[in-house]
Formats: sequence, structure tokens, C-alpha cells
Amino acid sequence: MTRRGYYSDFGGAFVPEVLVATFDELTRAFDAARSDPSFWAQYEALMSSYSCRPTPLTYAENLTRHFGGARIYIKREDLNHTGAHKLNNVMGQGLLVRRMGKSRVIAETGAGQHGVATATMAAKFGLECSVYMGAVDVERQRPNVFWMERLGAQVVPVNEGSRTLKDAINEAFRDWVSSMDQTHYVLGTACGPHPFPEMVSYFQSIVGLEARRQLLEATARLPARVYACVGGGSNALGVFSGFLEDPVELVGVEAAGHGLETGQHAARLASRDASVGVAQGYKTYFLQNADGQMRPTHSVAAGLDYVGVSPILAHYHRTKRVRFEAATDREVVQALALTARKEGLIPALESAHAFARAFKEAPTLSGDQVILINQSGRGDKDIFTVAEAFDDPEWKTFIRNKAEDYGA
Repeated sequence: MTRRGYYSDFGGAFVPEVLVATFDELTRAFDAARSDPSFWAQYEALMSSYSCRPTPLTYAENLTRHFGGARIYIKREDLNHTGAHKLNNVMGQGLLVRRMGKSRVIAETGAGQHGVATATMAAKFGLECSVYMGAVDVERQRPNVFWMERLGAQVVPVNEGSRTLKDAINEAFRDWVSSMDQTHYVLGTACGPHPFPEMVSYFQSIVGLEARRQLLEATARLPARVYACVGGGSNALGVFSGFLEDPVELVGVEAAGHGLETGQHAARLASRDASVGVAQGYKTYFLQNADGQMRPTHSVAAGLDYVGVSPILAHYHRTKRVRFEAATDREVVQALALTARKEGLIPALESAHAFARAFKEAPTLSGDQVILINQSGRGDKDIFTVAEAFDDPEWKTFIRNKAEDYGA
């Protein structure tokens, strides 16, 4: 990082004047917490007692045998409480909220996992909670909406724009402008204005620190490659953080959707369709047209269906520290099906992007090499989307019967 809040030319804090004092307060609180040796110990103790940290490292013996190349290990963030890596960040921010004396939190969510995690944290810490979610995502992630509401959160459908994640972020910022005295915005990924990219990466680094230690204990060697899906970038930065100083290739996998050539995708760094711009308070690569208007995105995975990317990952792309690839919806569904059949693991559709790319490359490596895949979340939350992607006739019959039961 060159200037504070910048990574090469990416990052910054392009915020309205009314929010400058709020961002300054948050930066001071974060800096003070990070400088306090007891804070990280408090954070780790909370994640150990309330969540499932450290999450396990699983040797995928059957997949390794199937592909006949590198030994495949999987970091199991699906076993973190609420089913994904998202809780790592929100519990850390919850501790900051308590330090700042705020009484309310707001959040955006795409796949719903960050929303569920935020609602969980709010219930644990006794905070009022509102979650903004694109109307499209509300429909395709209804189970997560149900649980957010049961946890006491107000879920606010966003009907503006494309009605997906970027629009939910916009609405959350509008709320914050009018409620900042008692409200903290729990941004869910390593995007947005400084200090969010730095702060979210800090809390998610627990994944990489654990994974490096576990892999060395299990294999006595570092991985040849580490794979992680990339939406905004929080899970990728989390697992990559443990290996940045090592001679390890880091591979971020974006959503190729229907194919990069179709334009119906969400690949910012693995395609030629993105350009550098400023939006939502920070500078990075966005899928935008020549006039700076954001293009529609597509992914089978709601959590990757985002128009921008972390400025930290944009920096790693420019410096070639991270290689970026993309996986199509079809490849993702196939990878999910294979992982379920071979290992009894059901990765989230987001995570399955990393699996898809790793499966392509594992056979090209030797048997004495190791690769690591970050399973950032579990797939049971995606049952509606997954069943539709599989075109499962029995599932369709089940849904029709349920609709008849409700008099639809």
C-alpha cells in the first residue's frame, strides 16, 4: 500500500462530505483496536466459542484419486457458524460497534450469507439490524431471507437498477447518511471506501493464517496453488493472506456466467470488459460502459454477481501477484455435482467456482504437489438455484405441489 487507503492506484475514500466524520471515526476505532494486543485475542476467543474456529482442513482423497494429479485439500469455511466465511468479518465489526457505542447496524447482501451473518451478530450483541437486498436476490435466496427475519432483522428489498448487490450497497449508503450517529454499516466485502477493504481483509485473514498452519502440519509443505472464488474479494483475500509472502501461486476465480464472450458474466479481472473507474466510494475495475454507467452482470451465484472488485485484488492483478480466471455457470454446476458425489461435500455455488478451476488444473501438477481450495460457504442455502440449474424434475414437482398447498 502506498498512500493510506490506496493499493497502487486503487482504493481511496470518495465519500460525501456528510459521511467524512463517520469514516474518520471508524478509521480511528479500527486503528485503536488493531493496535490493542488484546483485541485480536478477544476476537479469536469469540470465534472459537461462538463459531467453529479453527475450521477444519479436509484432504479430498477421492477427488485427488479421480484427477490423478496434485493432492487436493479443502479449507472448510462452510463449517463456520452461519455456513460461510462471512461471520469472520461481521463478528469483528461487531466488536468495533461495541467499542464505538452504536446501537444499530445495517448491511447489504447478495447471496444472503452476509445478511444472515450480520443478523446473527446483531442478535448476539443486542443490536437493531436492517439488511438491504436486491429484489432479484430476495427471490432467489428466500431461505436466507426467512432466517434473517427470524433472527430479528428487517430485510429491505431494493427495486432500483438491476435489483442485485450493487443496488443494495447504494441503498445501504443512503440509509447510513441519514442515521450515522447511532448506526454502523457492516460492509460485507473488501470493497467500498477506506477503511473497509483494509478492515474486512484484516478480519478475514484468520482463514489464511489457519490454513497455512494446518497445511504445514498435515503435509510439511506449502501448497503449489491456492484457489478462491472472487466476488467482492473477502474470502479470497482471507485465504490468500496466509501465503502472500510465500512462493505460492494464488488463483482468484470470477464468474464467467454464460461465457466471457457473451458479455453475460461478472468477471472484472479475468475479462477485457472492465475498466478503471470510481463508484460506491472507491476506485477499482468496474464493468461499465464508455459513459461510466454500470453494465448488467450475470452469475448463477448471487454472491459473485457484483459489478466491481476489491481495490486490493485490483492491485494484486496489476502486480501479477494473483492470477485471475473465470468459470462458467455450467462448469460450476458440474464441479458442485462432482464434489458432492466424490467427497460428500456440497460447496456453495460461489465456492464451486474455485473448485471448477482447481479441477481443470490439478491433473497438470505432480502427485507430490499440494493445492488448496477455499470452500467459502455451504451449498444447502442454494437448493432452489441448484435444483433449477440441474433441471431436476422431482424438485419441480415438489415446488408445484407446494404452490398448490398454498393456493397459488
